Amino acid sequence: MVIKRLLVIAALCSGFALSACQGGSDPVPGPGPAPGQGGDGDGRLFRIQPGPEATTQMVLASIDAKPGDVIEFAEGYFELSSGIQITGTEDILVRGAGRDKTVLSFKNSSSQEGLLASNVRGLTVQDLTVLDPPGDAFKLQGVNWGTLRRIRAIWSSGRHLENERLITASNYQSAMQVACTDPARHNPNNPNPLETDTDSPDYTVSNLSGRYGIYPVNSQNILVDDAIAIGASDAGIYVGQTDTAIIKNSRAAFNVFGFEIENVRGGEYVDNLAECNTGGFLVYDLDGLTRYGSRTRVYRNVSRNNNTYNFATPGSIVSNIPRGSGMITMAYDKIDIFENTFENNGTAGIIHTSYDLLGVPGDRRLDKYTEGVHIWNNRFINNGNDLPTPDFAAIIATGGEQVTSAFPMLVGLKVLAGGGGYRGAHIAWDGYMDELDADCPYPVDDQGQPVPADAEGKPIQGNQYPNPSCRYNAYKFDQNGVRLKPEWWFSCIDADNDFADDSLTFANFKGTKGLDILLDAPPGDLDDIVSGLSGIQDFPADLDMSAHQCVAAYGRNLPPLPPIVIPPFQRSGSVAPAPTQELIDRLCKASVPAGYVNEDAYAVNCPTLDQYHLFSDPQDPRSLPNGRGVPFAMNSKLFSDYSTKFRVAYIPTGEQAIYRDGSDGANATILFPVGTILAKSFAFADETQGTEQVAETRLLIKRANPDGSPYWEGLEYIWQQENGQRVARLTQQGGVASVSWNYHDVDSGTSHVGSTDAYSLPNANQCQICHANDDAETGAAPIGPKPRNMNGPYRSESPLGAAQDHPVLGHNQIVWWCSNGLMKNCPDDLAVDPLTKAATAIERNAIYNKPGDAGYPAGSDADIEARVRSYLEVNCAHCHNPRGLAQNTGFYMDVFRPVNDTYGICKGPTASGSEGRGGREYDIVPQHAIDSILPYRLGPEATTLAAKMPPLARSVVHTEAWELINTWIDTVVDDSYPNANACGDSGDGFGGLPLPLPIPLPSPLG
Repeated sequence: MVIKRLLVIAALCSGFALSACQGGSDPVPGPGPAPGQGGDGDGRLFRIQPGPEATTQMVLASIDAKPGDVIEFAEGYFELSSGIQITGTEDILVRGAGRDKTVLSFKNSSSQEGLLASNVRGLTVQDLTVLDPPGDAFKLQGVNWGTLRRIRAIWSSGRHLENERLITASNYQSAMQVACTDPARHNPNNPNPLETDTDSPDYTVSNLSGRYGIYPVNSQNILVDDAIAIGASDAGIYVGQTDTAIIKNSRAAFNVFGFEIENVRGGEYVDNLAECNTGGFLVYDLDGLTRYGSRTRVYRNVSRNNNTYNFATPGSIVSNIPRGSGMITMAYDKIDIFENTFENNGTAGIIHTSYDLLGVPGDRRLDKYTEGVHIWNNRFINNGNDLPTPDFAAIIATGGEQVTSAFPMLVGLKVLAGGGGYRGAHIAWDGYMDELDADCPYPVDDQGQPVPADAEGKPIQGNQYPNPSCRYNAYKFDQNGVRLKPEWWFSCIDADNDFADDSLTFANFKGTKGLDILLDAPPGDLDDIVSGLSGIQDFPADLDMSAHQCVAAYGRNLPPLPPIVIPPFQRSGSVAPAPTQELIDRLCKASVPAGYVNEDAYAVNCPTLDQYHLFSDPQDPRSLPNGRGVPFAMNSKLFSDYSTKFRVAYIPTGEQAIYRDGSDGANATILFPVGTILAKSFAFADETQGTEQVAETRLLIKRANPDGSPYWEGLEYIWQQENGQRVARLTQQGGVASVSWNYHDVDSGTSHVGSTDAYSLPNANQCQICHANDDAETGAAPIGPKPRNMNGPYRSESPLGAAQDHPVLGHNQIVWWCSNGLMKNCPDDLAVDPLTKAATAIERNAIYNKPGDAGYPAGSDADIEARVRSYLEVNCAHCHNPRGLAQNTGFYMDVFRPVNDTYGICKGPTASGSEGRGGREYDIVPQHAIDSILPYRLGPEATTLAAKMPPLARSVVHTEAWELINTWIDTVVDDSYPNANACGDSGDGFGGLPLPLPIPLPSPLG
């Protein structure tokens, strides 16, 4: 058996391995200067003290933050039940009293992140620690000018394991000080009796810790300065899909990867310390994303003792990383590496590799190779002398599919066969390179026009363009088909590097060539095996570095990259200041005639809902709307724990909305005028009692900033009983409610009966997580009112027939709005089908739970897919789109895109973490819903906060939709879909290994 064979070879290899003693550390560099954005003193100060009211105070401050405001956490240990969320504002400072003095614990939080900032311009977070968040510690999404300085992200040692050493109010000052003296080199779950170094006196890693410590993504002008990250199950300090990022003076320890730059254009690592991670520094491009990166400078860093076993969940991308990796480069062009120290890393100081080794992705917009790496004036000490043996626990857990942990052993054998001894090297290169594909045309966009190119002729690619049929690489070669060197050579390694003679200097290990022969070799002494393999072509490693000494080989060197510079921050002036209390009182308490809306009050947040005069019965938002209010409904609804919803649009007197549809962009909604109020009330029906209890009403109000630019404010009103009256009070901090339901769905007739004690009443910033897209108006912009969602007759979704007397009842909603002066720029052809009452000439999404509603035969493949796509767009695409909060995933679900890799077909997850994957490798596996991440995250197996989707709005499973999606994947999605052959198939075998799959497993292992 293959695993038995690997075990025998690993045991034999241990005799060739060299031991190395590891020293202590003095890890934390001093702080440096940072841009001065964030709370310059002309705003308000929100001061938060530890105690039972801290969460509420923090949430309200985060929601209300305006330019110049400071949110200050006092010294002490905080137990917070919700994350810090700052959205749609600018120039904000969040600070503590010092990262050893202010500790924010999120171990019992209902939010994924400790701190989440989205669509913020000018944010500084400093002088505090985020402890034990369920997901990421500090996440910045769509932030321009973001500074994180003197902060710490940390998970308790052994998080969620039996031997967890929880950091608490009584021990935090000492427990947060984590040294790096002796990392655990081997997985304690490995069935290998030779591996005994399975724990560390310093810290116990856990794959149940959160994913990222410090996580700016899809942002611009990011500075991370004097930060610490400990214990992340993916990356400690990460910057991804970002333009202009500097990470300096920081320390990462006991993470899978210490520092990670992914798909960044213009990055810089300087004066950082990576120690006791699995891998120290990573610079690479991940496939399937909106952008690919280039130009990163890595200098004056220390990467030492990164020998912690890989504790990522098997099957994830980072789980392929071998322990003992000082730095890895992959699929990313132009990296300067200088004045660094790489010391005591067991596999190699620098590993220069490609997707040919880890598995070729189906995204052909991605160049698989890193070229233009310039390495000079670095110190290399004791690297490659402690190669890890294969991780049999990971191999077994993946059914034999993940065998990448065998790579270091293979490298050692190849180096041994090449005469260098059984070891790695200071610098190891996989040796893969591409040949000119002269027949591959330049890539084009969806209009057939050439995509943009950089100054050197390389296409500027991203998943906004069609996936071409081949990988264009003509820019790397001259007119005679000869590679341009050193410009498009793989690396230049200068003579001024200081390579200690305790290790092998360089090894081109030529990928996985020969591994199949090794595994098929008959049992015997390893000397005999290696002696036989030494004569096999391309098996022995090439130890000659001369091809990388560019001046001697090509007559010139790569020019140094220019420094990365973050430009000065200036306020935009477009964010409105907070209104005075006098103005709020005057507008909200104004006298308004019966039947009219208090339109003047749209400018402020009224304390109670009735002050806007929206409903004919102020105690019941299901009653007829006042003024020009018109109820509307969606063909397929957003699922919120089986609540029924009552939507009303209030367009100001004398104003009209503007018709927009998918031709204006997948996220484009009807364009509403300033002063519009959109109300949505959530109720729970009980047909047996004839009752319907309203839990909350959410308002979206369109306002204008001082410069005239529009923005949307999201308000949360929670209904309660006061003095015998029903009152909805503004409760921006949100809450949780116990609810129950018992009714028949008005579309399908299905009976829904159930209850939950965890119905989420979101806080105002949580609303913006879904509603704030980069291409929408700022704030909590609407996402549902699109013509395709409203193209049908209005009827209430309430089974009790509430609000049925409005004149729009039974009429096509789009036609009614256009005919009654509520909307202009309407299509000329508004003809309505007399049976379905759908406007036949405009776009339309199907009712997801009404077979045949899409216009195809009920139950046909086309019908099922159309209904699934309608459901996924309404419930998922507001985040999963190229301009939404989940844009960094590369997984998008609008109804206009083809069902291909960007729609999840055989696409691996980018940021889901171990719980979010559920042991699965791809979002959608054709004909195998049970192996697909999408239905897993929507279904009953996903019970934790980090696993279930959507992350808000549901505490129970939407069973009907989940079953429909399973049916679609199992019976409709097949190998005819684009990218369907990429599930587990790299072209050369999984992970570049020429092995049959699945690998047969012995039983029992012996």
